[in-house]
Amino acid sequence: MAVRGRVDDPGGGTPAGFADAQAALRRARVRPEVLLGEAPAPQRLAPFSIALTAEVMVDGEELATGRLVVLHDPDGQEAWHGVTRLVAYAKAECEPEMVADPLLPSVGWAWLTEALEARGAAAVALSGTVTRVASESFGGLADAGRGATAELELRASWTPLGDDLDHHVEAWADLLCTAAGLPPVPQGVATLRPRRRS
Repeated sequence: MAVRGRVDDPGGGTPAGFADAQAALRRARVRPEVLLGEAPAPQRLAPFSIALTAEVMVDGEELATGRLVVLHDPDGQEAWHGVTRLVAYAKAECEPEMVADPLLPSVGWAWLTEALEARGAAAVALSGTVTRVASESFGGLADAGRGATAELELRASWTPLGDDLDHHVEAWADLLCTAAGLPPVPQGVATLRPRRRS
């Protein structure tokens, strides 16, 4: 797993807290429809960071996408209320009539909070936004059959409590699956670990 760390880190080593975070990410178990990959991590938000991407694929069709960034500052940051912060993004297409529903943002936010709770992923300082985007195509795009489209986008950040980042990754993947319209996996049914893309 590619990791960005500060060049001036004494001894060139990775702090124990961040090494634990890396190990926890590798333990995450997500549904087979979720393809996890790595992405370049942001350079200026924290001394150490990892970025994951996800696609929810069913029958070759992409239903949702997302990105999860793990930020780590051994000295902590006051706004985080801790030394590690997770920044998540999720996007999924939805039916155009759904974007007119005034409850859709609240429902989208509930998907995240319920996923965290269901996975036992305790967190503090949870904040974010849910955005509805509706688009109408005209001219050549309309002639090509593109028509009206709608998307739901969620951006959130939170500080995990404990070292169980695998549960946070699993909750983020669950959020993506819910946004994609996949039915929940019954409790007690195990999911297989998917092949990770590099």
